[in-house]
Amino acid sequence: MGRAPFPGRFAAYGRGMPDLPRLPTSPGFWRSPLRGRWFTSVLGLVLLGGITVLFVTGLVSYAAYNPNLHPVNDTTPDKGILGFYLFPWPTGPVWLYRFTQGLHVTLGITLVPVLLAKLWSVVPKLFTLPPARSVAHALERISLLLLVGGGLFEFTTGVLNIQLDYVFPGSFYPLHFYGAWVFFAAFVAHAVLKTPAAVRTVRRRLREGDESNESNERDADDLAAPDPDPPTVSRRGALWLVGGGSLLLFLTTVGQSLGGPFRRTALLAPHGGADPAGGPNGFQINKTAAYAGIDAAETGEEAWRLVVTGRTGTVRLSRAQLLRLPLHSSSLPIACVEGWSTADQWWRGVRLRDLAALVGYEGDPPDVFVESLQRHGAFRRAALRANQVADPRSLLALYVNGEELSPDHGHPARVIVPAAPGVLNTKWVARLTFGDL
Repeated sequence: MGRAPFPGRFAAYGRGMPDLPRLPTSPGFWRSPLRGRWFTSVLGLVLLGGITVLFVTGLVSYAAYNPNLHPVNDTTPDKGILGFYLFPWPTGPVWLYRFTQGLHVTLGITLVPVLLAKLWSVVPKLFTLPPARSVAHALERISLLLLVGGGLFEFTTGVLNIQLDYVFPGSFYPLHFYGAWVFFAAFVAHAVLKTPAAVRTVRRRLREGDESNESNERDADDLAAPDPDPPTVSRRGALWLVGGGSLLLFLTTVGQSLGGPFRRTALLAPHGGADPAGGPNGFQINKTAAYAGIDAAETGEEAWRLVVTGRTGTVRLSRAQLLRLPLHSSSLPIACVEGWSTADQWWRGVRLRDLAALVGYEGDPPDVFVESLQRHGAFRRAALRANQVADPRSLLALYVNGEELSPDHGHPARVIVPAAPGVLNTKWVARLTFGDL
């Protein structure tokens, strides 16, 4: 018989020797030579900038829904003081929401490898004993748990909402909104405590041009393994790997916001690939007429009427009567909360402010409450602010790209408003109610 195939420290387990601790609560359990202050600090500084942008663009996205305007727009009605920053959403530039939400979604997906690498780099900290050495240490551990849990929750729910139209129980909007505040509060506390040290660590390594000494640091706060395995890649190599993963996700996602030929590169985006059909109506759709429960009999020339209500009463208009009103054109994109957007489409229809004038609002249009024939799905109704109604580019569209709207794009009429989230551009419009909401 030959010698045991795994002599030395592996054989020690059979003799009960503690050379390689079995429990993750022991520092010796974590043996990767990649962990260390420099590696964690670089990832942390990237996340510091990236998550700050994510948080701000997320708040901006919520403001774009104008939740203080009307209850139907308010997806988190119990937000309380967390809505202190809300402001009336502007109508220009027309690509505003397309940019902010595209940035939010694309950056969030791009940062996934960085977040996972950062969590991996600090995972030994989650198992250190005792759980709390003092009140200050206990608070730090709690903030770390909130940071890790909140980060995983926000990124996971965000990706699921983008890819699968959300599969978690409950509404995505309040869960993601409140989760963002909890996560960012823990993130700020952690950043205040750790950023100065991270900056010093990165500066020192840049100044020295050598990371090799880090593996010899063994003070109580060091992340480096006390007995590391032999390295197979350097820390800089690992960072390049993380960066490459982020670049790959960026390149396979950003096309959904850029539109045009770039859409074919958006392999990981829910509305990536080619446009759904050819012709003037051949651009992206967030919900089809079949999904919304639209009955073709209701939208026919004989049956459908637009009901417009305001200061002087109610007006009922057929599509033929709408076509006899002054028609105007606007070149506007559609941008959705999932991050996808269309290129500019050429819309033609009646200005919303002209419809307001029919019911007594000459020159000073008010807010409007829009109702759809839609039976299934969210945002069957929506409210628009007075500035959105007054914008000359805001239309009740009857045509797109020179052709009548298709059923999936809202035939016989839909709202199109510059810079508004796609769900506020209501399709299959049945009623417009102008006045104080």
